[in-house]
Amino acid sequence: MAEEKCKYFVVKQKAVPEVLLKVVEAKRLLESERALTVQDATDQVGISRSSFYKYKDDIFPFYDNTKGKTVTFVVQMDDEQGLLSDLLHVVAVYKANILTIHQSIPVNGVAMITLSVEVKSDTGNVSRMVEEIEETKGIHSVKILARE
Repeated sequence: MAEEKCKYFVVKQKAVPEVLLKVVEAKRLLESERALTVQDATDQVGISRSSFYKYKDDIFPFYDNTKGKTVTFVVQMDDEQGLLSDLLHVVAVYKANILTIHQSIPVNGVAMITLSVEVKSDTGNVSRMVEEIEETKGIHSVKILARE
């Protein structure tokens, strides 16, 4: 049988089953040493050790596995003076390296931006960066198009 390629998906937290979120929390407890054993961590979050071991290598927060990668976003935003600058400022604050920016011609006052950034070792929490962009007034949506 041919070996299956490993596929990755980026999904929002609300779409992830609770057991997987608890695995992430258990891993965090172990890393922070607030739990000394896997049994302690799984007891604290309310899952079995077998669930932890089944999924521990398959789920991680988005930012844990992005260092040294290129992430491409598609942003739908109002065509307002200074809004693109605000978006780029958020990226700069998180110390992501902007590689490419492409803005479509606005239609009905809305522009589409494709933005590729390099996530460097000193880049802040990428998940939080995306949340801040989403929270910016005039931003309609942010989608992660690719991660390489």
